[in-house]
Amino acid sequence: MFTKKNNVRAAAQIDSLIGQGTKVEGNILFSGGLRVDGEVCGKVIAQTPQSTLMLSEQGVINGHVEVSHLIVNGTINGPVRAAEFLELHPKARITGDVEYGMIEIQQGALIEGQLLLKREQPRAEREGLEPGTP
Repeated sequence: MFTKKNNVRAAAQIDSLIGQGTKVEGNILFSGGLRVDGEVCGKVIAQTPQSTLMLSEQGVINGHVEVSHLIVNGTINGPVRAAEFLELHPKARITGDVEYGMIEIQQGALIEGQLLLKREQPRAEREGLEPGTP
């Protein structure tokens, strides 16, 4: 009778882990799934279109985040771009502008910044065509 909307969410497979008590200084480029339980000071950017970043309640990212699917229950200090789906759990804290394709915000989550819906570029702009070209 009731079904979950799993078609929106990426696979929860985690390929890499930054464990609690670990601090990484510098940019992180990853593919697949990344879980952050520690602290990252730098950009976190996915190199593949179907990427998932999970930030646990203890996790902190101080820098720009750019991924397809983002699940947050920790703290991000910096701009966020979740191209497809952003899921904010009750302990999520984001300080910075957030661009998203779709968003789910649970009670208790906090965003200090602008929420920007990612819009599709018109075909003419994407392909360098003249405006009005069919």
